[in-house]
Amino acid sequence: MTQLTAIHAAVKVLESEGVDAVFGVPDPSLAPLYDGLSGSSIRRLTARHGESAANAADGYSRATGRVGVCAGTLKPTDANLVAGLHTAMSDSVPLLAITAQTPPAHVDRHHLGAVDVGAVVRSVVKRSYLADRPEQLPWVLRDAFRLAREGRPGPVHVAVPTDVLADPIAYAPEADSPLRPHRIAPNPLAIERALDRLLAAARPLLLAGGGVVSADGAAELVELAELLQIPVLPTLMGWGTIPHDHPLYAGLAGVRVQTRAGNEALLDADLVLAIGARFAEHHTGDLDVYRGDRTFIHIDVDPTELGRVLGPDLGIVGDAKLALQALLEGARRRVGLGRNGNAWAARVPHRRAALARRDDHDETPIKPQRVFRELNRHFDAATVFVTAIDLYEIVSGQFQEAHQPRQHLIRGRSGPPGWELAACMGAKLGRPDATVVAIVGDRTTLVEELSVAARHAVPLVVVLLDAADRMDDPPDTGAFARRVERPDAIAAALGWAVETAERHRRPALVDVAIERTATRVAHPSLMVSCIPDARSAQSR
Repeated sequence: MTQLTAIHAAVKVLESEGVDAVFGVPDPSLAPLYDGLSGSSIRRLTARHGESAANAADGYSRATGRVGVCAGTLKPTDANLVAGLHTAMSDSVPLLAITAQTPPAHVDRHHLGAVDVGAVVRSVVKRSYLADRPEQLPWVLRDAFRLAREGRPGPVHVAVPTDVLADPIAYAPEADSPLRPHRIAPNPLAIERALDRLLAAARPLLLAGGGVVSADGAAELVELAELLQIPVLPTLMGWGTIPHDHPLYAGLAGVRVQTRAGNEALLDADLVLAIGARFAEHHTGDLDVYRGDRTFIHIDVDPTELGRVLGPDLGIVGDAKLALQALLEGARRRVGLGRNGNAWAARVPHRRAALARRDDHDETPIKPQRVFRELNRHFDAATVFVTAIDLYEIVSGQFQEAHQPRQHLIRGRSGPPGWELAACMGAKLGRPDATVVAIVGDRTTLVEELSVAARHAVPLVVVLLDAADRMDDPPDTGAFARRVERPDAIAAALGWAVETAERHRRPALVDVAIERTATRVAHPSLMVSCIPDARSAQSR
């Protein structure tokens, strides 16, 4: 049996799990981990603090579908990880956080920097493990990777006492391999009942949530929609599960991030089949309006999500991809090669055209709508976009186009200011051949994250919607910057940013001076949100 130190065995596990980057803050307590990584194929990325490391691992995971890995330090500052892990937990993103741990015997004996990290992070992870024996470490990591992927994905935490990292253990990497996550198949009778209701409905909708993306079920979703001629309404986390230019793409629904066509489609529907969606408040708004007299069928891999926000007429527990495959199989038995087109499905592209908002504004200061018009024109479907919270999130959802899963990475229910730049760096490292664009705004933490990306030679394109003249006196971050004050200069600036970032292997920022009064007020219900008021009428 091969003899390795516990930490070198851990590195072998990380490599076999497909990890090619670890984001963290080096510290003497984790020196054995970084020593082990230095002789491996895994790249080490130094973040400013624990939260940035977790956010970068988050972006990496969202962009690739793989488990993102971050490492923390042996100090109470590990609490910085909590915000990043909470974001991942809220949005079902699989992460592994590895932290050094004070030996258990010293945690409550006033040891310098002693803290029970597991107790700190336990509420924001699926599970916190303590590998307090060196022989445990590779097997604890195997289970952590399995759990991060299994069921509803999410972050897990492994704490390793500093006194076990360098101990030798018997471990044979060639005889070990990743554990396969269990995938829950839906109940066949429930699937048949769902099809009964779906085929009997006059105006059905397929509501695709982030669970469809996590389960890699977008192809089955579109095939089912085409077979049965049913419009698809993605949630914000499910954006891209059906291409923007598909005739059955109904738009987005919500009280903040929405299209008017999407809200109207949902309000007109008589049945909603939700797959991998959780009915978050910013999507539903007033539940009485959202529910109406519509029939709801809810499919989710997490049984505790059924009925949590909205009591379904039919609940089904199952993996989104397996459920969609079962629906497809049953639908083919019933309709053969498919149903003919219907008036409900045929209305989708006409509704979207009739309710589209204007984006061709030529005035100055620049309107944010015009920025997204230029983004849609300049970048193709292979580009990855990252954005987060506030105006730029709202206008992105109203105007931007998504053509495939994992193209638009956006925080759903959580995410502090600054998440998007660290996440953008992680996304670029996970998909180095893709152009990765961060769309940021007045609440984004720019300086420290741009300097980290520049130091690690990560060629990001950053578009700042600047309503506060933030870059009048730009700090020295190592990034390139260009200011844009006219709409007709946006396209050239985007081209400059892509070419400059790739040529110099550093971030390039386009600072777009937008109108100071730009805002999109969130209304309490979908019904209000899809009716143009005086403010939104000016932006059509």
